[in-house]
Amino acid sequence: MSRAANSVPRRRFLTLAGQGLLGLGAVGAAGRFFPPRSAYAAPDLPLPEMMSVPEALKGSGEVRVVCYGGVIQDAQRRAYFEPFERLTGIKVRDFPGADLNKIKAMVDTGTVEWDVVQLGRSSVRLLNKKGDYFEKIDFSHVDVDNIDPIHRYEHGCEMLVFGQVMAYRTDAFGGAIPRGWADFWDIKKFAGDRTLGGAGPSTPELEFALMAAGVAPDKLYPLDIDKAFASYDKIKDSIVKWWETGAVPTQMLTDKEVVLATVWNGRMAALEQAGVPAAVSWDQGLLKRDSWTVPKGAKNLENAMKFIAFSTLPIPQARLSMQVPYGFVNNKTAEIVPPQQLAQLPTAPEIKSKLINFDYDWWADNREKVIERWNKWVLG
Repeated sequence: MSRAANSVPRRRFLTLAGQGLLGLGAVGAAGRFFPPRSAYAAPDLPLPEMMSVPEALKGSGEVRVVCYGGVIQDAQRRAYFEPFERLTGIKVRDFPGADLNKIKAMVDTGTVEWDVVQLGRSSVRLLNKKGDYFEKIDFSHVDVDNIDPIHRYEHGCEMLVFGQVMAYRTDAFGGAIPRGWADFWDIKKFAGDRTLGGAGPSTPELEFALMAAGVAPDKLYPLDIDKAFASYDKIKDSIVKWWETGAVPTQMLTDKEVVLATVWNGRMAALEQAGVPAAVSWDQGLLKRDSWTVPKGAKNLENAMKFIAFSTLPIPQARLSMQVPYGFVNNKTAEIVPPQQLAQLPTAPEIKSKLINFDYDWWADNREKVIERWNKWVLG
């Protein structure tokens, strides 16, 4: 058994195999990729203002929006909720605690209290396998000319982008910079302990294992599971921990427990602000996204669609990315965000070209099979 296998309780891994709905429901948890309140200082940038909105987005009444709380929801309030309410006349009531299981319970009992919920696409796919739980998105008022098709699907409109990427100690390799997963797997050229993401509320990083084995980024999906685990075999003894929460790899980099890690990009922004000698290597990272979704039977359906359309316009998207280091879905937003902040975002044009879109549909269809294989492999 490897050192890393010993770092995760056996009961935890065996439980994951049967988690099913709860497993993907947890993928959107705030601890996944948002730094704690004290860790990241938002840049002191004046936020751009919208002076008006199309008449079609105006209305009355309210919309109830549920997100993940913490720093990101504070930023969303300034970016989306407050200007939407002021410009449209529709009151926004926002709450923390987005949860897939609560949506299921609400829809099953006909007591839907939420209108818009922040979720990952895999979570939506998973719940929809069990029934009709989400409204179809009305894209008639959405700025589809500037939002790529990958961000739009029947039951969701993506609105936030983050990167799952490589990070390294800048004082570890005599000035050499690891670029791509072949370098991460090269334990001679880039010697030292590493940490990779495991099978907690997220998914094992099979994509990275495959690129380390020579699979071209544009040929990743469908993932070759056997080849990925064969690649993992080659580095298993250098992995001191398979992390499950986003705070772990950045702390390990800070404490010099590892020289290489996979991280969520927002966590690294906080680390760099703190002066830790560590940096992101963007090459061959994954672009992951969150969506606005509307539970089936939402009481304020029309207002929900208006809110989704507003929040994905260029200026509201810029207002969020200027407060926290997460990307945007509206391509026009790159023209609004100041260069110094844009350089930290996974959707900056120069960075986005180095990244691969995570295939939520493949993982929704194959996660259970992969987790079963993972649990046996990591404890072997």
